[in-house]
Amino acid sequence: MLFLMFRIGRDRYVLDVEQIEQVLPLMQAKALPGAPPGVAGVINYRGEPVPLIDLVALATGRPAASVMSTRIILVRYPAPGEGAHRLGLCAERVIDTIQRDPGDFAATGVEAGTPAWLGPVAADADGFVQWVRAPALLTDDIRAVLFRPAGAEA
Repeated sequence: MLFLMFRIGRDRYVLDVEQIEQVLPLMQAKALPGAPPGVAGVINYRGEPVPLIDLVALATGRPAASVMSTRIILVRYPAPGEGAHRLGLCAERVIDTIQRDPGDFAATGVEAGTPAWLGPVAADADGFVQWVRAPALLTDDIRAVLFRPAGAEA
């Protein structure tokens, strides 16, 4: 299976490329006042607003660094009964892909208390790489806010 690798601090993470629609350069997001932690705002993708989640902020509380290797990973986020929504994920050092068998990944053993979006880990010569489960990134409440149909009551 092919994965896109990125970093949060010194740690390496991967996303299954089957979930990815496109990798975009870092662009300015429109801030959403009162947005939950980790929600960086919305970006304009081909004339449509796409919610942007800052994975670095979600994990560490600090925003992603604005450097050449910081990218927006556009994923297809599952929507119950409606197919998928686009969701932008801002990540640092998005510069590599790796091929791994899903069976190489194992539970960390400390899942209690960790965010649901942090999946199992696989070891290699450089240490561990952790699988990010994009469908688990958003709570039900955040999902309802970000993907509310236009004109719907709050």
